[in-house]
Amino acid sequence: MDLTAPLDLVTVAGLHVRGRGDPTGRISSRSLIRATRTQDGPATLLAEVQGTRVEAEAWGPGADRALAALPAFLGLDDDPTGFDPSHHRVVADLARRRPHLRIGWTGAIFESLLPAILEQKVTGGEAVTAFRGLIAGHGAPAPGPIAATHRLRLQPSPEALAGLPYYAFHPLGVEQRRADVIRRVAREAPRLERLADLDGTRLELGRTAASTLQAIPGIGVWTAAEVTLRTLGDPDAVSVNDFHLKNLVSFALAGEPRGTDERMLELLEPWRGHRARVVRLLELSGIAAPRYGPRYAAPDRRAM
Repeated sequence: MDLTAPLDLVTVAGLHVRGRGDPTGRISSRSLIRATRTQDGPATLLAEVQGTRVEAEAWGPGADRALAALPAFLGLDDDPTGFDPSHHRVVADLARRRPHLRIGWTGAIFESLLPAILEQKVTGGEAVTAFRGLIAGHGAPAPGPIAATHRLRLQPSPEALAGLPYYAFHPLGVEQRRADVIRRVAREAPRLERLADLDGTRLELGRTAASTLQAIPGIGVWTAAEVTLRTLGDPDAVSVNDFHLKNLVSFALAGEPRGTDERMLELLEPWRGHRARVVRLLELSGIAAPRYGPRYAAPDRRAM
């Protein structure tokens, strides 16, 4: 596959990595390995950047589908038409530094839903621990020799999670509420996966999917945005109710060390339709709002 512009694998694929040592994949500046479940079955994908080309190979029943989905995953069909970074000097500067920023998408709704639900209202460390625990206990080895070499595993299937009793979640620090939401969306996974097959632009699909997802009890605007960005490449997805994002946006664009969701949306309004691009530029910039007070200590939810 030929490239028409430079490709930053770490940037485009980094959205799909859950912590260092993610058991479902490996990413470096030159290659990525990804274990995934497709409509045709499990697959392991290897993609390597070699100059102006990407060479790819896949294993498993879903190999052909994984290869066909690679251009979208790398954001090669991303369309930034209408994105004008000049509305703010900080955004303009960041866009000049990353002129080839891409938003890729997987088309795999449940694959992003599971970690997003686990991340609801907990620390990143807690979510990563629960995610890895579910994969270790209820996932499966990914197909192919390279997956075996790296000991990659597939996420648990929706069918497996739908039937898990609560006591399987509790030792991982997942309380009753999140466990119930996971099992609920697992039962609805076939219907939800079809959202990626609808006709429309990335923006239109994102809006449709967000509305459908938020109709499910336990799925709010934050979770929906996290999912539509990764699975549909929604260029306007904004994770409202995120603990850190509102402060990052307010500090970067207005010099205000603390912000609200309302203030964040006000500041992002000039880029409506492409707000996710601005957020990605800010997240990758190294800009950080000042921190005040003691560091949050996560409670031991297993004792609750």
